[in-house]
Amino acid sequence: PVLWIAAGSLLLLDASINISMEPFRALVADKLDDSQRSYGFMVQTLIIGVGTWVASQLPLILKKLGVSNEAPENMIPDNVKLAFAIGAGVFLLSILYTIFTTDEYPPENIEEFEEEKKASAGFINAAKEILHNIISMPKTMKKLGVVQFFSWFAFFTMWSMATPALTEHVFKSPKPNLENVIVSNVEEMAAYKLADANYNDAADLVGSAMGTYGLSSMIFALLFVLITSRFIINRKFVHMVSLILGGMGFVLMFYANSQYMLHACFALIGIAWGSILSLPYAMLSSSIDPKKMGIFMGLFNMFIVIPQIVAALGGINLFSSLIFGEATINAMLLAGCCLILAGLSNLLITNPKAIRFQKDS
Repeated sequence: PVLWIAAGSLLLLDASINISMEPFRALVADKLDDSQRSYGFMVQTLIIGVGTWVASQLPLILKKLGVSNEAPENMIPDNVKLAFAIGAGVFLLSILYTIFTTDEYPPENIEEFEEEKKASAGFINAAKEILHNIISMPKTMKKLGVVQFFSWFAFFTMWSMATPALTEHVFKSPKPNLENVIVSNVEEMAAYKLADANYNDAADLVGSAMGTYGLSSMIFALLFVLITSRFIINRKFVHMVSLILGGMGFVLMFYANSQYMLHACFALIGIAWGSILSLPYAMLSSSIDPKKMGIFMGLFNMFIVIPQIVAALGGINLFSSLIFGEATINAMLLAGCCLILAGLSNLLITNPKAIRFQKDS
């Protein structure tokens, strides 16, 4: 039950963050011309990468500042609690800052806009409109949905399973179980405390290594900010290659035997992460009706939430054990295969407007 609650809480947290971020992705598409959208989403990814790296280093930084990284059985260390609290505060303040400092363009025809607003007012009308848009979803959006499903299944697997998998497989320091210890036995309790301390240290190293994917995505985004400001890129090809490289990063974790190899693996994953946060939205925004940008960007969020629900409801354990075996590291192999499948799924996308910016003839 505790594991299910933890997985459910992670799902709720991640879904909430993604839902709150969707308006900002739609805002990028609304504020920028089609020729600038790849550039705009890459800049957004660059900023996200900075935040990801800083956040991943927080527990380790707080530990060095004197905040304890140890906790009783089934409790969360103080450095992790404080890191989440700081993250929540920064997240809330950044959203409020954007809301109060960003202006939206007014609609071209205010009367037509008001009529459409009245027609869709009320819960029933809103539900009908959403259902209609789901049914009439553009083909390119459906194909991108396949790419997104495998991508987000892979990353949810990483977020929920990387720490137990890598502390055990790479650092040989699995989380000890107090239920297997005779509390009254001094030697067993001493061994348990030592194993628990080793696990906490290994978990901090895993967290630090995970920060590399944020740093890598930041470098990837910075590079492509420079490229997209000057050239028109093939979004489909870049996204496909990026996801396959990320998938290789997950697979190589199986062969990692040091924190330095882990950093290299997460660097590859960061390339995929940088691409996931930008190119699908650039492709989508260029292939849908601009008047429906907001609602389709919102509906696109389904392809983020659904794979995470499938993963949280047992999909990770089911598929990793069924395909690869019971070892926890096999979850990373599953994530790698999913990300490679996501990359290959880009071959489904054939809309020229989605693939690259099309100049008006």
